Amino acid sequence: MTEMKNQPVVGRRAFVGGTLAASSLAFLAACGKKEAQTPAAGSGDGTAAAEGGTLNYYINNPVCIDPYNVQEDQGTQVEFQLFDSLMKFDFEANELKPLACESYEASDDAKTFTFHLIEGATFHNGDPVTAADFKRGWTRLVSPKSAVQVEYGPSQIAYHLSMVKGYSELAAGDADDFAGVTCPDDNTLVVELTAAYADFPYVCSHPALAPVPEAAESDAKNFYLAPIGNGAFMMKPDTKWEDGQYIDLVRFDDYHGDKAKIDGIHFGVQKDIETAYKEFQAGNFDVADVPTAQIDAAKKEYGTSEDGYTMNDKGRMLLGAEPSTYYLVCNTTIEPFNNADFRKGVSLAINREAICESIFKGTRTPADGIVPPGIDGYKEGAWEFSAYDVDKANEYLDKVAPMNGDSRGISMVLSYNQDGGHKEIMESVIGDLAKVGIEVTSDTPEWSALLSKYDNMDFQIGRLGWVADYPIMDNFLYPLFHSDSLGGDNKSGYSNAEVDKMIMDARGITDDATRIAKMQEADALIGADLPVIPLMFYTHTLVGSSRIKNLYIDPQKKAYLGRAELSA
Repeated sequence: MTEMKNQPVVGRRAFVGGTLAASSLAFLAACGKKEAQTPAAGSGDGTAAAEGGTLNYYINNPVCIDPYNVQEDQGTQVEFQLFDSLMKFDFEANELKPLACESYEASDDAKTFTFHLIEGATFHNGDPVTAADFKRGWTRLVSPKSAVQVEYGPSQIAYHLSMVKGYSELAAGDADDFAGVTCPDDNTLVVELTAAYADFPYVCSHPALAPVPEAAESDAKNFYLAPIGNGAFMMKPDTKWEDGQYIDLVRFDDYHGDKAKIDGIHFGVQKDIETAYKEFQAGNFDVADVPTAQIDAAKKEYGTSEDGYTMNDKGRMLLGAEPSTYYLVCNTTIEPFNNADFRKGVSLAINREAICESIFKGTRTPADGIVPPGIDGYKEGAWEFSAYDVDKANEYLDKVAPMNGDSRGISMVLSYNQDGGHKEIMESVIGDLAKVGIEVTSDTPEWSALLSKYDNMDFQIGRLGWVADYPIMDNFLYPLFHSDSLGGDNKSGYSNAEVDKMIMDARGITDDATRIAKMQEADALIGADLPVIPLMFYTHTLVGSSRIKNLYIDPQKKAYLGRAELSA
């Protein structure tokens, strides 16, 4: 998913590199089985937790809170509380686990997956959750004939289901039925893929792939603003998403799993991080993002969380790594960026450490590849040219345009949006490139115009971010570099038949270690070609108020508010 991070980000799937290693799926035993639920660990101190209460959580105005189009982290945060998908990735345990299903099986050829749903689960309106509700939810993401798409336009995240049989026909409006999704009975969902994809259960952990009741089609307008889900929280009765203002949720007492400990959540909408942080300091929010300029002061005032993801009395500032990468995308179809030596020289000239330390106060990590540390298969130093070495930079640049005095007689245009701190990052990059004789001109359109430039290949080099939809290497390599993704998330125009084959071969391998090794081979080839220039891996910069007794926010920034506790 293209990075959003409180504003839209580039691409469709952005993942913030985490320090936790994502464990692989044991495929041939692919029988995931739902485990008994256990209470969350407390903070370990003597402060009492209060039952109930409402937690006040800052968000930027979402794009959507209906599962059909949750394309950024703000809307996803709300939707994640309202809905349970089939699976979840448990970062604390480092494994993929069933959520709305009891168990699942995979065929030996990794093309058919059978999910057995939890019996007795209900939606917030009392309707039972059945396999047909999952099929309905998935169909409305893809079909232009669905009521929600007729009313609000196409989903930007239908691609999650592109490997399911019948996707193309359904997306084109040539079919009404999603052929690859069948329901033998109310509690069994069978999914057939067009090609082998051993990691498909990870896809099923995405919050968008949730079930929806019949009301999602019969009353699409009301459902869009007040979704009826199957999660631990429901929309507060007689309320809806008040655009630009707030969203109120309350505990769903008939939830099939462990009941939420707090009474409800007030998602307060603010226009930007700086304004929200002032409201946090005034006591009006319990959770907020910290502006970069305030990070050092916040660490001192609120204390740093021990694990980087859990807020409690021992530390309220979260600095845990995220599975996401900030990078520069090169237009490899035009000069000078169609020359790999030029791209390598540019990359080697950039001082990533200085950006992370001087601008982000050490809360981000220099990127040594496109795949961040929290992904199974990450290798330290995987991309040789994602490093800082001015001498080597000059060697590669000399092959393209030898230095003449203090200039190479070569210039480039760097495109970026100036908000969100990007201006300072790009100024640092421009300064580094000037030292190796490259003249850089800034192109600074608004975000939507910038995305249009990328889509139309009307740029030379520009900034982007990618946040993982699910913690697997495939979620970086396929969307960003496979030829099938040209015109989509592959903004660089990169196409390499050998890389394409390696990725597709890896998808069909059912042994985890062998599949990851094949993905690493593809990653190495991409790194040698360097169609993008990784700069840094993201980390959390979140803080909690003294009201919070215990709150876990995972590397993907999903807050587990059903487990949250407020102090007495």
